[in-house]
Order: sequence, then C-alpha cells, then structure tokens
Amino acid sequence: MRSYDNIYIDGKWIPPAGNEKWKLINPATEEPFATVALGGVEDVNRAVAAARAAFPSFSATSKTERIALLERIIEQFYLREDELSAAVTEELGTPVSQKIHTTAALASFKQAVSTLRRYEFETRLDGNIVRREPIGVCALITAWNWPVQLIATKLAYALAAGCTTILKPSEFTPVTALLLAEILHDAGVPKGVFNLVNGNGPIVGNALSKHMDVDLVSFTGSTRAGVLVAEAAAPSVKRVCQELGGKSANIILDDADLRAAAQWNVGRAFSNSGQSCHAPTRVLVHERQLDELLELLQEEAHKVRVGDPLDPSSTMGPVVNAAQFDRNQMYIELGISEGARVIAGGLGRPEGLDRGYFVRPTIFANVEPTMRIAQEEIFGPVLAVISYANEEEALQIANSTAYGLGGYVFSTSRERGRAVGAQIRAGRVFLNGVPSNPAAPMGGYKRSGNGREMGVFGLEEYLEVKAMIGFED
Repeated sequence: MRSYDNIYIDGKWIPPAGNEKWKLINPATEEPFATVALGGVEDVNRAVAAARAAFPSFSATSKTERIALLERIIEQFYLREDELSAAVTEELGTPVSQKIHTTAALASFKQAVSTLRRYEFETRLDGNIVRREPIGVCALITAWNWPVQLIATKLAYALAAGCTTILKPSEFTPVTALLLAEILHDAGVPKGVFNLVNGNGPIVGNALSKHMDVDLVSFTGSTRAGVLVAEAAAPSVKRVCQELGGKSANIILDDADLRAAAQWNVGRAFSNSGQSCHAPTRVLVHERQLDELLELLQEEAHKVRVGDPLDPSSTMGPVVNAAQFDRNQMYIELGISEGARVIAGGLGRPEGLDRGYFVRPTIFANVEPTMRIAQEEIFGPVLAVISYANEEEALQIANSTAYGLGGYVFSTSRERGRAVGAQIRAGRVFLNGVPSNPAAPMGGYKRSGNGREMGVFGLEEYLEVKAMIGFED
C-alpha cells in the first residue's frame, strides 16, 4: 500500500505538522490502496504565509509571463495525462473508457490562456481609469467528483489573474491533486504561488475560510458545506465564490426528437456515475409523449455497462465511497415508498457485482414534482421522469426546486427552445445536448451558489476593481 506523506508549501514537499493519516479506498474493490498525510491549522498558517509573501512579486508579473507559465503547465500536464487518468480511475472509479476528467482540465487551462491573452486589465470609462487588479491570496477548496477539472478551473484563472493560492482538495481524491502539484512544480510555478494542504473540511477547510490573510475562497461542493464556508468567511469579509448543488431539469418540448433526447439524457446523467452537479436528473416530458419517452429511456438505460472501471467495455463505474452508495440506496428506497415506479434499475448492486460501490442505473416514472427524489440532489445515477401539460407547467416544475445550476431544453425549433431556456432560472442552459463550452460562465442561481467560473467571468472573480479618478490627461 502506497503512502503519501508530504504536503506542498512554498515550493517544497514537507511533512505536515501532525501525524494524522487518511486511508484511501478503491471504490471498485472496497480495498485500501494508499494513505495520505493530513494537514492541520498550523500547516494552513504556513501555506497562507507563503502565499502572502509570494503575492507582491507574482501579482506584478505581466500577461506575457503568466501566459508562458500556463503554457508550461499545459506542456507538463500532457506528459503526465495518462498517470492522472489512472489516478482518477483508482480513487474515483471512472472507467478507463471515459477520459473525461483530464480532457476537461486541459480545456480549462487552455481557455484561461485564451481569455488572458484577450483581456484588458485597464480600461477608460467617462474620463476615468478603471483597473482590475489581482485580489490576493486565494483558498481553493474542491470536491471529489471532478478531482482534476475542478482544481484546474479555479487554479488556471487564479494564476491568470496574478493571485497566489492554497489548494485543499477533497480527502477522498487527493492523489490527483498531488500529481497536479508535481506538474506545477516541474512547470516552474514560483515558490509560494501554489501551495497544497491535504485535510478535511472541518479543520483545513474551516481554517482557510476564516483566515484573515486569505482574500478569497473559491469553493465547490455541497450546499450544506457551502453554507459552513460562508459562515466561517463572514467575519473577515472576504469574497466567497461557490459552486454548489444542483437538481437540473431537462425540458423535452413536444416537438423534440424524443430518441435523441432520451439517448443524450441517459448518457449525460449516468456519466461519472451520476456524480455531477449539472446532471439532468429531472426529465420533463409532455404528458402525451410520456409512454413513448419511457420506452426510449428504458432502452438507453439497458445499454449502460456497469462494471470494473479497468475493463474497457464498462461505461459506468462505482460511486466514490460507501457513504455515497448508501445515500443512493436510501433515495431509491425513498422513491419507491413515495409511490414512484421503477422502470430501470432499482435497489442493490447490478447483477454479477458482489462488491464495490456500484449502483444500478435507475429511472423512476410516476414522479410528482413535490417528491423528495424530484427536489433533492441525490448525486448518483438516478433519474426522475415528470410529465407536464403545457410549457407554463414545465417551466413551473423546472424552477420549483431550491437549486438553479443547470438547465436543458430539447426542441427542433431554436427560437422556441431559446424562449423556454430564457425562463429557466439557472446559471447555464443548454439546447439539444450541445457540449459545454469552457468560455461560457458557469455558476448557479438560488442555493446552487454565487459567483462564476470559466472564461472572462471566471477570471474576474479573482480581480478587484479600482477606479482612478483625475489621472487622465
């Protein structure tokens, strides 16, 4: 069993102050494969001090210098991409057939370069100079479901802005973060600009959130944890940017290609074992087309191959850990007790799998909008199909949860789809299953968070605005 004994502070690999170790479990086998040393408050203080010391020089670097740094990171990333993908498979359970994590992370770094290249940090406004300057020391706290991409999206734009950083990855997927730290080191990131402290949320996450020398916290995770981060950060009045939970609706209009909608919805919702806050977990279909869509969804669900993530024929692996497995089983049982009808999947592991945190890809029919399986984030391969009578009702259902992260519309009419999409209260809305665009801002309405990531809006999260009045000729 491997042992990861160091954290990364001020350009050096050092042991944390304490002796606590965290055991990593392979979700496909339920066997331990490594231990990771966890940091504490003392390590956070050291990391913040290093980031604070590095800020004056790094914030003064030019766009050209920061672009060159990001391009070196991309070069080193390519050299270690296979290693990173293997780590994601081992600690998260993503099948080797789906190289989605490193591809998304690379897209984030590349988009940050493109955005920075075109961005003007100083503009003129009615005779005034408006400057955008790096906000300072940034704490980046990431979730386990996209362990490389979430880090890349935050880190790339923080570096592009000229900020210094401390990363706290999820304790469930720290190996990818450790490998990424090696990539940054080999790319020549100046000491103190990037620091990594492994640890849990109540200790390391809390210490970063409330630290008076941290200027911004960027957090991705559950809404419950996001509230705790905001509460800890409030006394220091630091900026808090959060991407939290979701319960995204896919409104399939009555003129849509039902087969295409069903195929896309199953593929997108069960990708990454359903562990995506943007997953289209509520499928809204016109009541006249309900039976036809249910048949198509069943057909697509039966094509999903759940199994060993090292098997190239597997298209879905396990969920990340025992807690997530139990959570999924609880919600499937709850859906049944609420009166919903299982048309695919159900309780227990898929046939032929007697160990590992594998969940059966599950689809519920006869779902009422007020049921808990239609209101609460399950974070697994569980879909709720809800019928509607007209567009107004479809929108009312789509907007009826506490969340507002993603939304989806299927229609053969771009004009009609746009009119419906404009009324969905969510930070990102997609038409007919188009892929995500890393230049487009990502973030949520309501309890799905605040602030934005990616592209220009993601860069500006890491910038302060300064007005200089009377300095113009």
